[in-house]
Amino acid sequence: MDFQHSPRVQDLQQRLTAFMEDHVYPNEHVFNQQAKERRWKSPAILEELKEKARGQGLWNLFMPDEAFGPGLSNIEYAPLAEIMGRVFWAPEVFNCNAPDTGNMEVFVKYGTPEQQERWLKPLLEGKIRSAFAMTEPAVASSDATNVETSIMRDGDHYVINGRKWFITNAMHERCEIFIVMGKSDPDNPNRHLQQTQILVPRDTPGLSVVRPLSTLGYFEEPGGHAEVVFHDVRVPKENLLLGEGRGFEVAQGRLGPGRIHHCMRLIGAAQRALETACQRVEQRVVFGKKLSQQGSVRESIAQMASKVEMCRLLTLRAAEKMDREGTKEARDLIAMAKIMVPQLTSEVIDMAMQMHGAGGLTEDYFMAEAFNYARWCRLADGPDQVHMMALGKQVIAQYGGR
Repeated sequence: MDFQHSPRVQDLQQRLTAFMEDHVYPNEHVFNQQAKERRWKSPAILEELKEKARGQGLWNLFMPDEAFGPGLSNIEYAPLAEIMGRVFWAPEVFNCNAPDTGNMEVFVKYGTPEQQERWLKPLLEGKIRSAFAMTEPAVASSDATNVETSIMRDGDHYVINGRKWFITNAMHERCEIFIVMGKSDPDNPNRHLQQTQILVPRDTPGLSVVRPLSTLGYFEEPGGHAEVVFHDVRVPKENLLLGEGRGFEVAQGRLGPGRIHHCMRLIGAAQRALETACQRVEQRVVFGKKLSQQGSVRESIAQMASKVEMCRLLTLRAAEKMDREGTKEARDLIAMAKIMVPQLTSEVIDMAMQMHGAGGLTEDYFMAEAFNYARWCRLADGPDQVHMMALGKQVIAQYGGR
């Protein structure tokens, strides 16, 4: 495995880093203030920075299909996502934020030309936002076959009924399209053929956003996470994605890249936490010595640096295998990264917070919000336990018969 990035990627790394230093870091507090004032409306500073990023060609870097984006591979995109991940909201500056990235990939892989023209094009241009509605409050959605939302055929339409929650972007004023997963054939003996995914425009009668949901007290404006109800929602049959009974197939195709993208961004947060901690311990004096001269602090810094590098190498290894063999064949390494990167990132950020004292828990620093992100990533796109269960089964099958 070659760890030397190509000249093209190195150039993008330098340009992204410069953009972050010139425009994003200086505006972190501005963004937070505007986001709270406007809640579910896009902050003015965000729109300003998006125009700058697009003007500099730092746009849609996640898109692997050259027909719709720069055509970077997973391993090429990884160091760029890491840079963006140093600030929680920064990926949207470059139109590389979840869940829009995953939804755009769904439209590229499975959308009809008409669906791509209506929804993919404005998403690629950053004009609208989108949501992916799968998780439900009434069932254990870590097993996607449990979803109970019904998607039933009625002539040339489908009627949708159900309740979803933790639907990211649903609160955003520009969220115009929901990709909804539900059951169209609940009695099919094959549990993985019961589900269908369908497109529901935001203004469809019967679609109601009930309330925003916080995670550890963060509402994450302007996108947020919401509880959503679908009551006799009718959409035309043309809104189907891929075909009836193929919802699980779409979900698997979407979530693999999404999981590794979260890991890429989290490494940026962990790396920034490490750097911030090193700067902090050089500035503070306790018991007559700098914190950096205390043995216990040096041990923590060593652990932090080791954990960041483990996360980075594991994620790059998964990305390389995805590029070489495909997402399905790389599912073991994707699962490993999904299990370990959020967990180790949480530990690294927690250590950095400790070195900042009580201030580390406040919004004066980036760490509290980053910790919240790392913590909910242990549940997003499948909780740790599900990935460990599947990975353990796979590893036992690989080695157990020897």
